[in-house]
Amino acid sequence: MIQIRAAAVILIFAAIVVGVAVGGPARAAERPNIVYILIDDLGWSDLACQGNRLVETPRIDQFAQQGMRFTDAYAAAPVCSPTRAATLTGMSPAKLQITNHTPDRPAFTPPNAKLASAKMLNHLPLKHTTIAERLQRAGYATAFMGKWHLSGPGKGSGEFEPTAQGFDLNIGGCGYGGPPTFFDPYRIPNLADRKQGEYLPDRLADEAIAFMKRNRQRPFMLFLWNYTVHWPMEAPQPLIEKYKDRTGRGLNDTRYGAMIEAMDGAVGRVLDALDELNLADDTLVVFTSDNGGFGGVSDNRPLRAAKGHLYEGGIRVPLIVRWPGVTKAASVCRTPVVSMDFHPTLAVAAGVDISSEEQSELEGVDIGPLLRGERKVDRDAIFFHYPNYAWHRSNRLGGAVRAGKYKLIERFDDGSLELYDLSADLSERKNLSDEMPQLAAKLRDRLVKWRSDVGAAMPERRGND
Repeated sequence: MIQIRAAAVILIFAAIVVGVAVGGPARAAERPNIVYILIDDLGWSDLACQGNRLVETPRIDQFAQQGMRFTDAYAAAPVCSPTRAATLTGMSPAKLQITNHTPDRPAFTPPNAKLASAKMLNHLPLKHTTIAERLQRAGYATAFMGKWHLSGPGKGSGEFEPTAQGFDLNIGGCGYGGPPTFFDPYRIPNLADRKQGEYLPDRLADEAIAFMKRNRQRPFMLFLWNYTVHWPMEAPQPLIEKYKDRTGRGLNDTRYGAMIEAMDGAVGRVLDALDELNLADDTLVVFTSDNGGFGGVSDNRPLRAAKGHLYEGGIRVPLIVRWPGVTKAASVCRTPVVSMDFHPTLAVAAGVDISSEEQSELEGVDIGPLLRGERKVDRDAIFFHYPNYAWHRSNRLGGAVRAGKYKLIERFDDGSLELYDLSADLSERKNLSDEMPQLAAKLRDRLVKWRSDVGAAMPERRGND
């Protein structure tokens, strides 16, 4: 009897060591599932948990209470395509030579502009290793759903679409910057019509849930990059009616409020599915946006300006991360982070090694220490480069650097500088460059050196200027 009991103890101990005892494999810690939810054009102030009193986002608010909310998160660029490329590769838009929404067109240049947009690529080259390729090689099931906008104009040939960049499955990813409509029939490549009148965020939620169900027995990575809340302003009619009288600070277009709440419900369904599949504790979930809110519909206050601008309203975005066992519930992080950080962060979370040579090419940093509650990461500045005109043509070409509490903007047309103390002046109203010329010059020198280091393309003078 003693020998039998001893043998049993040995077997139990061995099972625990290899991860097959009570509680199952240690995959939650070693190889978490990853769900990365990217909303298109969602502004920093467009959620109730971010202070907006006119919109209702109960599911995302609840999600924020379960994870970590970042107050100083940045998109890599003030428009969509560069941010998407940066997220996938861990490299800045300047280094990738993808600095504007694709395809960049000369027609965006204002007639009397002194500068012409810098030259750029209209697709993400296959030579770059995406985070999807890294995790796919490591045995993850990978899926992309929604807006890609990195494969050139229109439908494209598929050569630069998600399935060529590490995703096993692509639903709706193509060269489109926005959907012809949010209601079926969608007329979106790689997304078959299903039920007339169906709403696109709900359809993508269905597809996401189906993918997670099929792959619940193995680690998976799902990039759910919604077309919403991009133009056109369309939402289910009951929500349109609900928001029709909601005016004031928080919304510039009541239809936009309806879109935000519809998005919130669709995201909630995906989160519910993780619970129902008993996967929530094993899944790292990211929720963020690709740039600031579009000024015609989003009210970005207290931030200045909107999508397409280097002010905070164009580049500061909401970010919430939930990683059970790592992030503390209802926690807040005020350390600046940026889109490129998620390439190394997700790789480390999944236990995927990046060679030292490849690591030297990355500009993002692993923010795992922040997720664990530590206060610092190995970086003292974040750089931005926007040498192109947004489609509305109201922006000035320039670059920016955020270092500590200070932010410098350099204008390429006349070389002028704007320096702001974001800790005291979140709305960027008081330009300190004349009061603090040495700091302004130092930050400009750092910005110039960074552009040289990454080979950033610059705009050219037009005419006789």
